[in-house]
Amino acid sequence: MAFRSLPSALRLATALRLAAAAAVVAAGAVVFSPASVRGAVMGAPKALPYAEAVSRTHTAAEAVLAGAGAESCLRGKLTNALLGLSSSCEAKGERNPLCQLADKAVVVTPMTLAFMRDTSTRLLALIDGDAPRAAASASPDPAQPQP
Repeated sequence: MAFRSLPSALRLATALRLAAAAAVVAAGAVVFSPASVRGAVMGAPKALPYAEAVSRTHTAAEAVLAGAGAESCLRGKLTNALLGLSSSCEAKGERNPLCQLADKAVVVTPMTLAFMRDTSTRLLALIDGDAPRAAASASPDPAQPQP
């Protein structure tokens, strides 16, 4: 008798496995839907709200211009702020001059102190609404690698 119920038990186990697999696929569709990952980079944290990213960039740029820390710390602070701003711009669909500057400046290596100061000046000018001063900057293009 035990042998006759074995096929029924196998069918039940198979049905349960299929149901579990379907649940995992459905959960994955919800978790990884295009709306939830738009503008995000795999493995990166969720993009900050645009206003918060701009505020962090402003703070980092002021720290660079004030020389508030070791050069390596300022480089990290500015780089992280630019990465956050670039990510927020992408998530929001922004393509303004501030976002374009962040996109260009964040990929420059090595990021010299002179480059960081120039970029910080331009960032603050754009954030504070003084775009002509940022555009008139005589410094090199941030897209060009610095010696």
